[in-house]
Amino acid sequence: MFEENKIIAGIEIGTSKICVVVGELDHQGGLSIIGVGQARSRGVRKGEITNAQQAEEDVRNALYEAEKMADVEIRSVFLGVSGGHLRSFTNRGVHTVVSADREITEDDVQDVIKNAKAINLPADHSLIHAIRQHFYLDGRTGVTNPVGMLGQRLEVEMHVVHGQSTRLQNAIRLVRETQLDVEEIVFNGVASSLAVLNHEQKELGALMVDVGGGTTEYVAYVDGAIRYTGVLAVGGDHVSNDLAYGLKIPLSRAEQLKKSHGFALQNSGNNHEMISLSSEFGLPTKQVSLHNLHSIMSMRLEEIFELVMADLERQGLVRFLRAGVFLCGGTSRVEGILALAENVFQMSASKGETTGISGLTSALEQPEFATAIGLVKYGSLSKRTSKKSSKTGITLVREMFNKVLQRS
Repeated sequence: MFEENKIIAGIEIGTSKICVVVGELDHQGGLSIIGVGQARSRGVRKGEITNAQQAEEDVRNALYEAEKMADVEIRSVFLGVSGGHLRSFTNRGVHTVVSADREITEDDVQDVIKNAKAINLPADHSLIHAIRQHFYLDGRTGVTNPVGMLGQRLEVEMHVVHGQSTRLQNAIRLVRETQLDVEEIVFNGVASSLAVLNHEQKELGALMVDVGGGTTEYVAYVDGAIRYTGVLAVGGDHVSNDLAYGLKIPLSRAEQLKKSHGFALQNSGNNHEMISLSSEFGLPTKQVSLHNLHSIMSMRLEEIFELVMADLERQGLVRFLRAGVFLCGGTSRVEGILALAENVFQMSASKGETTGISGLTSALEQPEFATAIGLVKYGSLSKRTSKKSSKTGITLVREMFNKVLQRS
């Protein structure tokens, strides 16, 4: 028998699939994955809902499968969100210490955080995350906890993620139509990074790139904190579309070829090999060049990585990513994609592996489940900080959670 407050569920409403993951917290706070459900996604394009009726049906199917596997009833979820409308920036708050001895107190910290959260967003946008990065004390950088130190001017930087309100509400409303509560919305990239990056990688500086079906999310950590986030409205489905157009084959065949013969580098050594595609309706068998297949795939995947790289260069972050780039999402399965990533980013590239979670190995080893697993991990951290806040009387739960988010 499961205790309701020990059960955490995350749901990703993706372009190619709907995924629900169920986790359970043990008495020591450890997280174990006990159920997974997925369904083919029909009413979502580029990470956003285009047909609410179809998407709701797919969500219900994934929920049923997850509840059946976990043998629990899901009452609430942490909902992942994405889409080209999401934006991010860094905001700085400033606070002057007025005490006679200039000693920084917890009240000073809360005041500077409050100032940093005084954000002017566009009228049609809503806040998703305000993630604390680092403090500055009288101009000194790298201060992680200023309480008890002496100074006059306290500053803090917050990384802000926001999105268009109505488009966020579409996803929330769809989930609520299934009689579930939405505990919190979470940017998919943040969730994926929680699943695949460990503490040491974040401290060294790491880039997480999640190449999904319709979107590519990326998150850069520097000195243990989220320094930048971004999303591109392009992903693995665009690779399939390119193949269908370039090879003059149906989209379903293009998707099959991508999975069975895909390769992310152009010079794969099979320049003259041909693939025979059995025809339908009595038409002649079609021959497809393996070299052309690889070239088309390589160009699209290289373009995705170059767009991410260009964004990071504009932010001046590339030289701080000493741990390298970590790939997840279904498209990270493509053979040769790590070598392509190393060529573009000019740093080591690895497959992102789920860390700090036990349970269903079949789910933990799948790169396309990283977001949903990360949503469950986010939920577990949120519940721990909420429990701690109720004991200490601290009301700013989100700020406590941000502290955990940096070091998880």
